Order: sequence, then C-alpha cells, then structure tokens
Amino acid sequence: MANPYLPNWEYIPDGEPRVFGDRIYVYGSHDRVGSDCFCDYKLKVWSAPLNNLNQWVCHGDAFKTRSKSGENIDVDYSGKELYAPDVVEKDGKYYLYAYILESKGCVAVSDRPEGPFEFISTYKYDIKDHYDNGTFIDPGVLVDDDGRVYVYCGFLGSYMCELNPENMYEVINETYLTDIIPVEEPFEFFEACSPRKIGNTYYLIYSPKNGNRLAYATADSPRGPFTYRGYIVSNGEDYPGGNDHGSIVNIKGQWYIFYHRMTDGSITSRRACVEKINVLPDGSIPTVEMTSLGFEESLNPYNITPAETACVLKGNEDLMITEYDIFTRPIINIKEGSIFGWKYFDFGEDYTKDDYMYLALNIIPRGCYGKVQVFVDEVKDENLIGELDFNKESKVVKGKVKKLTGRHAIYMKVVNGYKNWCKDLFANRDMFDFLSFVFMK
Repeated sequence: MANPYLPNWEYIPDGEPRVFGDRIYVYGSHDRVGSDCFCDYKLKVWSAPLNNLNQWVCHGDAFKTRSKSGENIDVDYSGKELYAPDVVEKDGKYYLYAYILESKGCVAVSDRPEGPFEFISTYKYDIKDHYDNGTFIDPGVLVDDDGRVYVYCGFLGSYMCELNPENMYEVINETYLTDIIPVEEPFEFFEACSPRKIGNTYYLIYSPKNGNRLAYATADSPRGPFTYRGYIVSNGEDYPGGNDHGSIVNIKGQWYIFYHRMTDGSITSRRACVEKINVLPDGSIPTVEMTSLGFEESLNPYNITPAETACVLKGNEDLMITEYDIFTRPIINIKEGSIFGWKYFDFGEDYTKDDYMYLALNIIPRGCYGKVQVFVDEVKDENLIGELDFNKESKVVKGKVKKLTGRHAIYMKVVNGYKNWCKDLFANRDMFDFLSFVFMK
C-alpha cells in the first residue's frame, strides 16, 4: 500500500505499531473529518498479516469514552476525547494505555490484541509534581526483558515512572522521574513519547518543539540518561507540516517509522503514513525523506495514481489535499507556480522504439487555462519531460512526454496561460482541482 496506507476514508494519527503473533497492529487516535478539534471519543484498531502489508483490516471500535447519544461507555468518570494510545502484551494479556483529554489517564485490558478493551483502573500513585495531574499525557509503554514495566509521558515536559507488573497500573514509589528528555537544545522535547528497545539499547522516539519531526534519543538504561541522536522523519518537508507522533517497528527484518501527515488544510485531519528506515550497528537511524511509497518498493506509473498520495505540495501556502466526499480527495487551491510531486515510480525497462510516452491527468476545471509542466527527479529546466495544455473546460488532459525508464520521482508545476495584464489578474485564481494521473505507452 502507498501512503497513506490505510483506506482512503480512515484518519488514524499518532500511530503506535506493535507486532503481536503474525500480525502488525496500529493503535492510534481517531480524527473526525471536518472537525475543528483533535481526535474522537473512540479508539479503532487496524492490523495486517506480516506477510501481506497490503491487506489491512479494521477491527472496529476498541475503546470509547462516549456513545453516539452522549452517554459514557468504557469509563464512567469522563466523556472527553481519547488521545494517542499504546498497547503492550504482558503474560498473555494486552494492556491499553490511553490519555483522556483533561482527565485521568486509564488502563484497560483484553485477551486479544485488537480488543475490545475493558477498563481496569486509572493510574494509582502518590506523586506531588507540577508535571503530573493524573492525566499521563500520550503514554508510551515498555515491557522490558526482565518483566519490568515503564511508562513515558509528557507535553511541554517529559516524565516517566515504573509500574507494578502485577496489576499494570500502580506506580511504584520513588520511580518517578521528570525531564527524562530535556526541553533544552538539542533535545527540545515537546510531546509524543514512544519507547522501544533494540538489543541492549533503549530508544525514546518523540516530537521536538518544531512539531513536524520525529526525533529520537538513546540510553543504556530505561531510566536514562538519554543521548540525543537526531530526527528520523519530518512531515513538513515541501509539504504542509504539523504535529507528529509515531514510532518504529521491525517487520520481518525491515524497520519502519510510522507517522502521520496533514490533510484538509488542518492539523486535526491527519492520516497514517509509513517509511522504511535503517537501524545501523552503532544504533543510529539515518533521516529518511517523506515519500508516497508506504510499504511499496516503488509505485507503478501505469496504474492510476490518486492525487492524495502526493508527498510534495509547494509553491503556494494554500495548496492542500482535501476530502470532498468519501470517493473524492483532490489537490486544491492550485495556482500559478504550484508544484505537486510523488516519490518514487519504477518505469521499468525500455521495450519500445518510441522516444515518448503519454500522460493523462484527471482534473476538475475551474474556468482557467494554462500548462502543466512535468519534471523528473527535480524541478529544473533540464529535467522537463513535457508540457500538457489545459483549458477552462478540461476534465481529462492528455499529451506526450519524454519516455522514461528506471526509478524516478515525478513533479508537476502549473503555469498560468494568460498573458499581459490578464496574467496578473489570474495569478491568484484556482487553475483546477487535481484528481489523478496515469502514464501510458
């Protein structure tokens, strides 16, 4: 599956990936399309078999604070939104840790990794500290090899503690630590703690102050001290960025970073994405670029590519992917100079004598005309492979472009077709909405 890797109608941010048995599970928040606030009153679980990462299954609502009619469901002390959960396995049981907005955090349990989860308790503790009011914001949980259990949390300041492994919700006295990841440079902790252990090294993935990155720090102990190592991915490189939250997981020998990206011109309409990463022998994780690939090695240019898989949107600050309805998710606010791009396609080998191929665009006209310039690998003159004309009535635009072979990124740049004083008049007009495209031989 390409990015976003879940079905088009699903919005799951803050994804925590976990491998249980022969499946990969993603536990995240649930955004509501068109909402002006983060998250939902329910958590949903998605999973896929490890041998087929294109076959994602929704297991439905796993935990709720509120029903459709407004009654509290799985907890009786709050009906507020659920944020950024995590799930761990201990002694054959699966424990859900959830942050409830402005309410005490909670622990729930299930016999199955997909839930549904049954509320056990809020955290039990005797802590007097300005960081903690019982919410345990955005918990990330680590069950260590020796059976000890640690929870990491925080917003504008990080903290951690150890839990009683016998009940999984009682904080062990004198295990509470603050500023486990400093707010000062280079760490710049903001939120979104997610712990992992690789070999004998402890990793904490988190979001730093700039918000659109997932950084990481490492330590030789679950209690630190942690060393800043850099950042893994940014959802704001040549794309409308926003808060990020995610983590890493190994699936059949390949490491991945799960994260989310923004849609609908909002930071409250987030969709799940994934990139392949490498964990090097020295414990470092080189930064990776945001792509359209998801779990794929490359995309097929001869299949229809939907607009919503674009990983580059730049050229004007209003450019965005949005949802018109369940079936329609175009790039909109396309103006003079707008650029959108996809990484990466495999055009295969050359089996034809022709020096050209065809490209067709599916668009919604907005009463303007101009050109779509098509570039390979970079947006620069020497990489231009063709231009396609559109007019005020165009719905399908088709034209010749230079034949390609091998693996490439594709970029499209919109050029205003008006001249003289009309060019300035139409400079800020929407040229068209972009739906999809396909290459043809």
